[in-house]
Order: sequence, then C-alpha cells, then structure tokens
Amino acid sequence: MITTSLEKIGNKEIAAYERPKNLRATSVPFTGSPRNHPIDTEKIQLVTDAFSRLAAYYEFRADDIAFIEELASLVDPEGEVAPMVRVWVKRSSIGLRAFPFLVDEPKMSDQES
Repeated sequence: MITTSLEKIGNKEIAAYERPKNLRATSVPFTGSPRNHPIDTEKIQLVTDAFSRLAAYYEFRADDIAFIEELASLVDPEGEVAPMVRVWVKRSSIGLRAFPFLVDEPKMSDQES
C-alpha cells in the first residue's frame, strides 16, 4: 500500500515529508481510499466511496503520482476502517475512471409506448 514518507533528522526528531513547490500548477488532486491494483503492481486504485457496493474508482500509474497526503480515515457503523488519501497526479498523465452500474432492462419512456 502507498504511504506518506517520513524522514528522521538530527536527534531523532521527525519531520513530515515536504510538499513539493508549485504542486497545484504541476499536478491535480484526487481523493479516495487507496487499494493495490489486483494485477499490476505499478498501478494504484483510489476508491471514491470505500463502503459502497457500487463505488467508482480511479486508477493511476505509481510513477505519475507527484505527492500523497494522508487524510482522516473513515469508519463504518460496524467498525471497518477505510484509510483516505489525497493523491496529486502529474498533469497530462493517463488515468482510468471506472463507474460500475447495474445492467437491467431499459425503461420505456412515455414517448415509446
């Protein structure tokens, strides 16, 4: 899973990894719950609604990620935890956006009857 880097400095002081300058000018933010790609270890998926049965997700190559910010985790009523992150993806990168849907018979409109 992707994590935010921390580096040790001096006498065991810990400083958060510094956000790159001009991040908004060079990258676009996407927020979701990170998942490992089921097949390709060079890609990550961000689930937009971690507890939904039909949640949409984004998919990006790990090399296209400029920066990751850890956000507050979500917890459902049963106590299941979903970590949340903001992923800054480099502009002009190719991503995938998937929206699952239920396949069913189309409903006839009044005009078609």
